[in-house]
Amino acid sequence: MVMAAALKAADGWSKPVPSIIGVTAALASIFLLAHAIKQLPMGTAYAVWTAIGAVGVAIYGIAVNGDSPSPARLLCIALVVAGVVGLRLIES
Repeated sequence: MVMAAALKAADGWSKPVPSIIGVTAALASIFLLAHAIKQLPMGTAYAVWTAIGAVGVAIYGIAVNGDSPSPARLLCIALVVAGVVGLRLIES
């Protein structure tokens, strides 16, 4: 989420500080994914990593950027969360 918000603020790499924050957040995120893969099955770790970003950015967009909080969008966000929880429960 931090990466996406920073890169949006970077305005096509034209603003150095948000650009650096976005790249740093991306590298930190990949670093954390690499550590998660040591403990979790690769598919589950990647699904959780991707879902955190997707759900986080969607909620951020609703809260900060005025994106539509339509029932259909909220349902889809809930389905992503439910899918990741389901994967994690299956792997336990």
